[in-house]
Amino acid sequence: MNLKRIFGAILTVLGIGSLIYAAYVFANTTTAEQNIKTTIIYGILGLIFFISGIGLIKTTKDEA
Repeated sequence: MNLKRIFGAILTVLGIGSLIYAAYVFANTTTAEQNIKTTIIYGILGLIFFISGIGLIKTTKDEA
C-alpha cells in the first residue's frame, strides 16, 4: 500500500469526524455566537480534509 493512500485515508477519516462533530454542534446549538463560529470552522476544515483525502485516494496509482 502506498504512503499517499494511507495519508489520504487518514485525511478522509479526519474529515468525516470533523463533519460529524460540526453537525452535532449545529444540532445542539442555541443562538450563541461561539457555537456558530465553531460549527463553521469545523465544517469548513472537515470539508477540506474530506475532499483532499478522497482526491489523494483516487489519483494515487497502485504500483506493485
